[in-house]
Amino acid sequence: MSLVTVGSVAFDEIITPFGESGKILGGAGTFISLAASLLGVENVLVSVVGEDFPQKNLDFLVEKGIDISGIEIKEGEKTFFWKGQYHNDMNSRDTLITELNALGGFQPKVPANWRNPEVLMLGNLHPLVQDSVLNQVEKPRLVVLDTMNFWMDSAWDDLLKVIKKVSVLAINDEEARQLSGEYSLRKAAKAILKMGPQFLIIKKGEHGALFFHEDEIFFSPALPLEEVFDPTGAGDTFAGGFAAYLAKTKDYSFENMKNAIIIGCALASFTVEKFGVEKLASVTKENLAERIKKFKKLSHFNLNVENFI
Repeated sequence: MSLVTVGSVAFDEIITPFGESGKILGGAGTFISLAASLLGVENVLVSVVGEDFPQKNLDFLVEKGIDISGIEIKEGEKTFFWKGQYHNDMNSRDTLITELNALGGFQPKVPANWRNPEVLMLGNLHPLVQDSVLNQVEKPRLVVLDTMNFWMDSAWDDLLKVIKKVSVLAINDEEARQLSGEYSLRKAAKAILKMGPQFLIIKKGEHGALFFHEDEIFFSPALPLEEVFDPTGAGDTFAGGFAAYLAKTKDYSFENMKNAIIIGCALASFTVEKFGVEKLASVTKENLAERIKKFKKLSHFNLNVENFI
């Protein structure tokens, strides 16, 4: 099996300077799996929802090629709900409501036929939950872990234990600084790589992403867009594209991971153009190919150093 994703399936309600979304489909696991399905990667989503989760949303995931056999429906409970409001710069937001509901006490169960995956993608959940999934699978070729500053504040020791067990850690620049105690992202990366992971992704939002391995560094820009409509889920989409591309190519070299970073950035650039999963749900392979070409053009140059200096 190719890709196992463990992450939230949720209801989001988003307020931006462009309008309000109302209650819509969201959750880290949803964005990750949709990104993987766009690359044609066989994948299962392990998550939990409440009895209020509509069948049409489950049908939508299935139609996109996602195996939902790992999604538990908890009777008598509601689905995880998050409401947030973005500021005018779209880089900062305020959380207005968080209701864990069915996600509280979630104990993921990886389906038996998915316990030998090529890649395991651990979405942003409590480190103990992430660790419980690691104990259910048989040595995947690559383990990608996403986390956030909330777990650094509330579950530090548990987080450090699970970080030691993963191949790739994906965090944003603020989280990298908090985790390492270093302001310089290069120094932060060196400190974090000593904690266990072989590779580190530092997401910088509209400023792209940095990728570190030993003494090597790669930078991918973000595509300059005329309008960023809703950044929710962009980081998860990025992680899903990254993990799925590697599961598809089965090439875990640093050079190929650079390609995976570009794929992730390209997919994330679609997510921010509409509320929630709306844009991502309509993207075609042709759309993705055109966007990757734009990324290549954005950072490609032919300067001959020997002739110049």
